[in-house]
Parts: sequence; C-alpha cells; structure tokens
Amino acid sequence: MPLVTVTVRTPKDAAFKASVLDAVHAALVASGVPATDRFQRVLELPAEDFRYDASYPDVAGARDGDFVLIEILWSAGRSVKVKKALLADLMQRLQAAGRDPENVMVCFKETTWENWAFAGGRLLHT
Repeated sequence: MPLVTVTVRTPKDAAFKASVLDAVHAALVASGVPATDRFQRVLELPAEDFRYDASYPDVAGARDGDFVLIEILWSAGRSVKVKKALLADLMQRLQAAGRDPENVMVCFKETTWENWAFAGGRLLHT
C-alpha cells in the first residue's frame, strides 16, 4: 500500500495537482499495486519553505516553479527493475499531462510490514 506525498510550490491549481497524482496512481497500478490502494497527499509550500537547487543533480536544463517532489513510501522488496519501469511509465504519463519530466524528482522510501498499522491499530502480516 503506497503512501504518496507530492510537494509543490504554491500556488498550484487543482488540475495541476490532479495531473500529477493521477499519473502517479496510474503508474503504481501498472506496476502491480491494486487500484484501490490510493493514499495520496499534497504539500503545497511557499518558496521560502520549499527550497531546491535548480540544476543539481542530473537535471537537463533547470528546474522552475513547477518543480514536483514525489515521495513514494511502500513496502520493502521491490526490485530496481520494477522501480525503473514505474519511473519510465510515470514520466511518460506526466509528459502526456503537460508536465516536464525534468521538473520531477521521485524518492522511493521502503518499510517493512510491521511498520504499517492501516486501521484500528492492527499490524497485518505479523
């Protein structure tokens, strides 16, 4: 069950945020995540609270005010092959939605099952 956090600079309209969240969810589903596993949040911060380098690391060109940081927290164990396929799919979807892939940074975070209590304080699969 991925928990997706998207951080952007304010102001972003609903269409901008939906284009990013929908692309992330579709890419996750295509990678094997059930469609019902949708847990997403957007952190929209002013420039003084969301600071980033415009060109470092590995950026072709420069980031601008539409820079998007996507954090995907999910269970440990996915291979690099799965992550690369998800990234390729996600970048294609974002570009189709009018987002510049060079303005997108993705961070995968992994945790084990005993670190999730989805509801009622119950630990699943433990």
